[in-house]
Amino acid sequence: MAYDFKYDVQDGVATVTFNRPEVLNALTFEVYAQFRDLLEDLRYDDNVKVLVLTGEGRGFCSGGDVHKIIGELLKMDVKGHLDFTRMTGQVVANMRLLDKPIIAALNGTTAGAGAVIALAADLRIASEKAKITFLFTKVGLTGADMGAAYLLPRIVGLGRALELLLFGDAIDPHTAEQYGLVNRVVPHEELLPTAYEWARRLANGPTLAISMTKRMVNNELNMDLISALEAEAQAQALMLMGEDHRIFYEAFKQKAEPKFIGR
Repeated sequence: MAYDFKYDVQDGVATVTFNRPEVLNALTFEVYAQFRDLLEDLRYDDNVKVLVLTGEGRGFCSGGDVHKIIGELLKMDVKGHLDFTRMTGQVVANMRLLDKPIIAALNGTTAGAGAVIALAADLRIASEKAKITFLFTKVGLTGADMGAAYLLPRIVGLGRALELLLFGDAIDPHTAEQYGLVNRVVPHEELLPTAYEWARRLANGPTLAISMTKRMVNNELNMDLISALEAEAQAQALMLMGEDHRIFYEAFKQKAEPKFIGR
């Protein structure tokens, strides 16, 4: 399928590169829909173990295109607006439902919907040139968009989340790292090499165990402790019977590196 972004798969690692650099990779209706559908398809694609997201040029993603989305939405009725906001929310839902790690490599401006897409990833690595802003209130919209009000407090805490969502100010990558919003800040030229190093580690690891870990973290977000303990007991009992665990044990006895098969 042809996409309005770059898509590539190598050695189990898929890469989506937003590539409208002249507008800091602003999103269009088509990009939203295509990205949503690709994320759904990746749930069933055994050739892909890890997904890396990044952008071309000076931006990761600057959010919705002012003319191609905002200008068009102002012509629509309430149903058209709701169809759009539900579609953008489904992008985040599909990111979280994907039982494969998603790494966001933030190469520059990460704003609005772009910031929420980064937020919905599992791991975030930021270039020293990156800046992040949940700018919704600055354009007269609620900061509760695409799941931001759900995800952000769980990552940075309620107070920091309210600061970022209410003011809509940009923060530099080192502040983002201090807040816990990004996992690592690296020199710009090391961004993609670091992202792919992480991606290869995950792709070559026990991918069934990794996918179960992501699934359980998602499932337990709203569980009480007793429910979570029982859910983890059941999940781990299954994994203890997996081939990868047996492979680890045999390799350990032979003092060798395990070669996992994702089963």
